[in-house]
Amino acid sequence: MPYYVYITTNPGRSTLFIGMSDNLCEQLNEHYKNRGDRQTFPGRYYCYKLIYYETYKTAQKAIEREKELKKWSHKKKKTLIENENPQWEFINYL
Repeated sequence: MPYYVYITTNPGRSTLFIGMSDNLCEQLNEHYKNRGDRQTFPGRYYCYKLIYYETYKTAQKAIEREKELKKWSHKKKKTLIENENPQWEFINYL
């Protein structure tokens, strides 16, 4: 089973959220359903648009990578995204 580390943003591309999941499609649907929910970070900031993801074979590796990315500066995260997705296009992951 693959595990994913992903980055979502809001429609205005001004806020980033980094997460990890074993079911990316379901997780993205949850972020979309929770938009506007002030009790969650992605909900509060409308971070439901996928702009970047990585795939891992183990949950442990994905968790380690998620923790690593969360420590990065916004500038470094932006560079990572732009290396794969220069226009920050929203990825349709189904």
